[in-house]
Amino acid sequence: MTSYSCCLILFLFTWNTAAYGPNQRAQKKGDIILGGLFPIHFGVAAKDQDLKSRPESVECIRYNFRGFRWLQAMIFAIEEINSSPTLLPNMTLGYRIFDTCNTVSKALEATLSFVAQNKIDSLNLDEFCNCSEHIPSTIAVVGATGSGISTAVANLLGLFYIPQVSYASSSRLLSNKNQFKSFLRTIPNDEHQATAMADIIEYFRWNWVGTIAADDDYGRPGIEKFREEAEERDICIDFSELISQYSDEEEIQQVVEVIQNSTARVIVVFSSGPDLEPLIKEIVRRNITGKIWLASEAWASSSLIAMPEFFRVIGSTIGFALKAGQIPGFREFLQKVHPKKSTNNGFAKEFWEETFNCYLPDGSKNSPASTSFHKGHEEGLGAGNGTSAFRPPCTGDENITSVETPYMDYTHLRISYNVYLAVYSIAHALQDIYTCTPGKGLFTNGSCADIKKVEAWQVLKHLRHLNFTNNMGEQVDFDEFGDLVGNYSIINWHLSPEDGSVVFEEVGHYNVYAKKGERLFINENKILWGGFSKEVPFSNCSRDCLPGTRKGIIEGEPTCCFECVDCPDGEYSDETDASACDKCPEDYWSNENHTSCIPKQIEFLAWTEPFGIALTLFAVLGIFLTSFVLGVFTKFRNTPIVKATNRELSYLLLFSLLCCFSSSLFFIGEPQNWTCRLRQPAFGISFVLCISCILVKTNRVLLVFEAKIPTSLHRKWWGLNLQFLLVFLCTFVQIVICVIWLYTAPPSSYRNHELEDEIIFITCHEGSLMALGFLIGYTCLLAAICFFFAFKSRKLPENFNEAKFITFSMLIFFIVWISFIPAYASTYGKFVSAVEVIAILAASFGLLACIFFNKVYIILFKPSRNTIEEVRCSTAAHAFKVAARATLRRSNVSRKRSNSLGGSTGSTPSSSISSKSNHEDPFPLPACAERQRQQQRGCKQKVSFGSGTVTLSLSFEEPQKNAMANRNAKRRNSLEAQNSDDSLMRHRALLPLQ
Repeated sequence: MTSYSCCLILFLFTWNTAAYGPNQRAQKKGDIILGGLFPIHFGVAAKDQDLKSRPESVECIRYNFRGFRWLQAMIFAIEEINSSPTLLPNMTLGYRIFDTCNTVSKALEATLSFVAQNKIDSLNLDEFCNCSEHIPSTIAVVGATGSGISTAVANLLGLFYIPQVSYASSSRLLSNKNQFKSFLRTIPNDEHQATAMADIIEYFRWNWVGTIAADDDYGRPGIEKFREEAEERDICIDFSELISQYSDEEEIQQVVEVIQNSTARVIVVFSSGPDLEPLIKEIVRRNITGKIWLASEAWASSSLIAMPEFFRVIGSTIGFALKAGQIPGFREFLQKVHPKKSTNNGFAKEFWEETFNCYLPDGSKNSPASTSFHKGHEEGLGAGNGTSAFRPPCTGDENITSVETPYMDYTHLRISYNVYLAVYSIAHALQDIYTCTPGKGLFTNGSCADIKKVEAWQVLKHLRHLNFTNNMGEQVDFDEFGDLVGNYSIINWHLSPEDGSVVFEEVGHYNVYAKKGERLFINENKILWGGFSKEVPFSNCSRDCLPGTRKGIIEGEPTCCFECVDCPDGEYSDETDASACDKCPEDYWSNENHTSCIPKQIEFLAWTEPFGIALTLFAVLGIFLTSFVLGVFTKFRNTPIVKATNRELSYLLLFSLLCCFSSSLFFIGEPQNWTCRLRQPAFGISFVLCISCILVKTNRVLLVFEAKIPTSLHRKWWGLNLQFLLVFLCTFVQIVICVIWLYTAPPSSYRNHELEDEIIFITCHEGSLMALGFLIGYTCLLAAICFFFAFKSRKLPENFNEAKFITFSMLIFFIVWISFIPAYASTYGKFVSAVEVIAILAASFGLLACIFFNKVYIILFKPSRNTIEEVRCSTAAHAFKVAARATLRRSNVSRKRSNSLGGSTGSTPSSSISSKSNHEDPFPLPACAERQRQQQRGCKQKVSFGSGTVTLSLSFEEPQKNAMANRNAKRRNSLEAQNSDDSLMRHRALLPLQ
């Protein structure tokens, strides 16, 4: 068993050494060994393995100066820790560092070396064989660079719980602790970087971009996260392509065609420098300019891409860079590198040859390598490309500071500082084990690990609970996902005016600890687009929609491709590229350009507008004329014509007309709640009072002249008190209607926004249209009754005959209010009030003019007609007409009776009826009638009416003796009837003077 184990150990060790010779590793013994994985080369040579012989290890090509500097940072940190009196005293750290050649296969080959050594140590064979060259187990690994490589390595190391601390792998997939149990890193994951990229695009108001990602575990998750962030910000992606440094030429050509034909000017790239290099070279060959490149940290400062000959194509690059750190003494350490002095560093020889383009005669290669290198700056990836030229031998006295290479570019130490921090993180975890107090440890029952026999899983446990302060005074602790949260610097590519090289100007930063919306800071004054322009390029599918418009969707196109649509009336947009127009507040309306809201125009029937002034003047005119008539009637109150028109009711009628004209003024001006509640009742009650006065007056006169014999009952019925009572009762009904209306549904001021969009009509909401209908309907009912009585009284004496004027005024009243109904229903806004004012004024003027103007004319301009004789004459004439009609009717009846008796010898009365009296005239007439009788020679009175003329006389024909008795009886009956008519006539003749 002992021999077998020893043979196995020797076999494994021999195989491992053969695979990685002394020039292919950096190795130093120590009490505790740390592993390292760095990309000393950019790739491997393509070689067809036909398996006709044993496969050989592929050759690494294209030297990476930055990768060697990162390796030097690990060695520098370990030597600094070993020389520290406080950190791991009496302990020495060793290292085993391998080249991954930026490929998964080489990285796994190196990782197997770590795992195999640990498995050998786990067999605990030291007592069976004496292995003087035995190297302790690797308790932690620093690396690798690319996320794809770290993913493969983490899967293998995680099986054995060997902690892996990466310095450059930022894929968010590596935060999955269920899959990558032992993975930690000193670089932020790409989740924050993808969010920062979307924030930059949103900051510059771009919404039309293309995306390119490396086809690995770094590019795919990063660009996927960016798509998620872009979708939240309404950023559209025109194209999305995957690339690789191993893509064939045809695939590269297709991607370039897509870029060239795309209208998107911004291209977001999640890739490393080696993967992006073939694409950039083809773009430069085609001279595709005018694109803005948004770079992830993996290539934002890569010397493979940041070359002066590429600048005309990718000069408008904005990228992310890790926060730079300070490593005191690191510059001097880099300058001390030398193949003869760096005995533990097997990569120093190749570095020297690549730096000075020479070969060391005692090198492992008999013929010099044919390579050249590209100069670069910052933390970019430098590379050497093979050529056919032969190199001269190296003297060994070359000066490292005389040559500019990415290796000596230590001005902004980003990845190098992450390597430095990773080593110190492992050292502090070991320090925690070293200083652990039993009973307070992290293991079972508070136990501690033995620093001399420490195992990898124990170091991993302490790394997860690590908390220390670095040399820059910052707190370092890994979160639950094994990540360090860090900030980003934002850089812009410029051309150096001194030597024409590409320099990286810091133009902003991204603080992941800040609140959302405050994380990004960009100083636009420092940005040069294309190396010279200050104007921000345009990268939108559609031109910006100006304020006053909104984005309209184009069917079949992405949401970022839109047309600009004007905001509709009542809506506005005060920003560029508004997704929707905002609706103006209720009392506001959009201006002409729809960029803001302005107060709506407020309209009502104002006192100051021409229409309002005209209506006010007419109302005032009506008040003045009514007051004038009232003054005339008051001054001439004792004249017959005033008495004949029922003086007291006329005063009340004129007062009601004053109220009618005044009520129209409540409809003018801005409606208030109190004016709205007052104007309709004032109008309704005023008109009912007016119509009631006319109705009572007309009805009284009609009753007087139609009564056969005046009695005390008639006089009581015609009394003044009863007239006022009737007026009050008629008006009281209207008052009740108004009270019920105001109690149940009171009118109120109302701001109407619906009639016209940009105008607010301040009107009165009537509360109940039914109540308004009752109010107007009751007024019209009284007017109809009044019209009926006035029409019936049309043949009264002239002094009493207001009926024809009242009839005409009622016709005007009906025409006005019948026209008012459709006009009121068809108008809106302030014109509703105007229509009602016009109706009130028209009806009021009609009543005033028809009833009173004729009387005022007689009083003022025809005083001769305003006498008792004139009034009685007119009344007497009417009385004679009435008596004549009655006499004619009785005469016709008597004639028919005489004819029916058939007395042929009897004489009949003549067609004229006469009567004599020696002492007293049975029909005493006024002076004017007396004069008329004298003019007719004192014998006969003629009265004309529709069917002919009747002559009243005092003589009869001589009767025949044989018919005397019959004629005397008839005469007595006729005289009795005439005496009755004469009594009524006398009463009517004296009525105007009462």
